[in-house]
Amino acid sequence: MNIQERKRKHLEACLQGEVAYQRTTTGFEGYRLRYQALAGLALEEVDLTTPFLGKVLKAPFLIGAMTGGEENGERINLALAEAAEALGVGMMLGSGRIVLERPEALRSFRVRKVAPKVLLIANLGLAQLRRYGREDLLRLVEMLEADALALHVNPLQEAVQRGDTDFRGLLERLAALLPLPFPVLVKEVGHGLSREAALALKGLPLAALDVAGAGGTSWARVEEWVRYGEVRHPELCEIGIPTARAIREVREVLPEIPLIASGGVYTGTDAVKALALGADLVAAARPLLRPALEGPGAVQAFLGDYLQEMRTALFAIGARAPKEARGRVEAAWG
Repeated sequence: MNIQERKRKHLEACLQGEVAYQRTTTGFEGYRLRYQALAGLALEEVDLTTPFLGKVLKAPFLIGAMTGGEENGERINLALAEAAEALGVGMMLGSGRIVLERPEALRSFRVRKVAPKVLLIANLGLAQLRRYGREDLLRLVEMLEADALALHVNPLQEAVQRGDTDFRGLLERLAALLPLPFPVLVKEVGHGLSREAALALKGLPLAALDVAGAGGTSWARVEEWVRYGEVRHPELCEIGIPTARAIREVREVLPEIPLIASGGVYTGTDAVKALALGADLVAAARPLLRPALEGPGAVQAFLGDYLQEMRTALFAIGARAPKEARGRVEAAWG
């Protein structure tokens, strides 16, 4: 199966298949926000503005990586980018590997014409560092007119896909490439970064990490839908670090690095729980896929409601800004 066809089937699986974790949850249900009835705060005082990677976002939110390089890629990415520009949030593009292999795919990734100011993050698999070097990374970011580059690490997904499964020496390869003349992030794709992963990354000059925990979309399930039209190994597809746990584990090891929480952060309230647990921003992808196919207005409506819920949850815990949410959470039981 060529890369374009696989991207098309990924979208079909995410729209039609049962690709969410079935038993593994994000872990957010195990926490409750510390409600404050007498915070002496006005809702209009709550300011979601968040600096990140040299830009100022109007909210601590990124549209997560989805697609590009297949027949609906341009339509989806333009809708997402237009909404991101209107709301002042960031956007991560889908994997740019196809652009490096097939330059004609570039069109579906070019979104600057509708989003000239948006924080735009290019994306490539860490495993691709075996075949691509510094000049390729520079070229990718330049072609996409991106502000930063995310390198995704996804061994379980690759194993189920039967793709690039040799991850030996990649950290050393990454270390040799850094620093680059733009911010570089490392992220998982939905099975989570653990404490051990954070320790392995400690000391590298990275701009941020995205924990991309378990509890939302299982990319192992996506790949089984693509390969078999069904999930044949359900236990395998439940492997992952729940998002809430991933935030806490990575934050303990790396207390200062900017941290993105993604992986089932599907409500504004869960977003504030993620901030309270130690994240600086949140990201979501699959819930925006159907709205993106409808158009930028539908994406903007979805995100507008999400961000208003986030603002209200911050107000409820007496936080004037996202950074003030840190620690305002407790165990839901006990």
